[in-house]
Amino acid sequence: MKKFVLMTDSTCDLPEESVRQHGLDIMCFKIALDGEGYTERIDFKPEQFCQMLREAKGLPMTSQITQYEFYERFEKHAQNGVENLIYVSINGSGSGTYAAACTAAADFKRKHPESRMHIDVVDSHTYSMAEGAPVIRAAEMMESGCTAEETVSYLNDIYSRMEVLLVAYTLKVIRKSGRISAAAAIAGEVLGIHPIFTLNDGISQVVRKIRGEKAAAHAMAEIMKERMVKGKPYYIMASDAKYFDEYRRFCEAATGYAPAGIGFLGSAVLSNTGPDAVGLVFEGEKRIR
Repeated sequence: MKKFVLMTDSTCDLPEESVRQHGLDIMCFKIALDGEGYTERIDFKPEQFCQMLREAKGLPMTSQITQYEFYERFEKHAQNGVENLIYVSINGSGSGTYAAACTAAADFKRKHPESRMHIDVVDSHTYSMAEGAPVIRAAEMMESGCTAEETVSYLNDIYSRMEVLLVAYTLKVIRKSGRISAAAAIAGEVLGIHPIFTLNDGISQVVRKIRGEKAAAHAMAEIMKERMVKGKPYYIMASDAKYFDEYRRFCEAATGYAPAGIGFLGSAVLSNTGPDAVGLVFEGEKRIR
């Protein structure tokens, strides 16, 4: 009988093999696109979502995971004898999912005062592998005997350090979402200009605008090198496998070592960047929120 469970949500972009290896429990987001409803990781694989976006007429809409869904899952784990449950949430300022999990945890405690299961809810303040990679480390910690308190302390610290750097190669979705003006998007498409964003603590900020795809890949690697803590692992995440080799070359040249992982961006990021995007995930200096 497993005495602890680590939960997270499908925005973590973790590969299935890692999920299975550590017995993670993934709460999956629901997405509406052109009138059709889908559940992430169940109805489509991450690498399929960019093609769905390319063919879509409208913008995708995601719905938060509800309090009721969390409460049901908490009850199931308690019935299975779990004593420590940690749920790591998508950025709380960008989704009501974190608040729903907190309310469900409080409701569970009120309705089941006799339960031995302790629930911790952690706001990752981020997305993609910036959310997912620390969950893997947390699982390893608990598997090696660390307490829930030690694990939660680690998570809160590392999430104040994780950074996401993004580049969008097409601006259709960003323009429709209102993150940049229609005029700027059209000019960018015509001139081949690609905005590079940071996405830290739920805040997106354009840090550079680069002309040309190869120049953008080189700039992404160099910006990551400037911002990351030297020697720490980094991850290359992309909408399409066609970006993997080029970014691996540029990032290895910039850092001197290979990425800890390469994978696909999920719907949480691509719903805002569009179907042609690359993200670099790494550990930077600690931020004070």
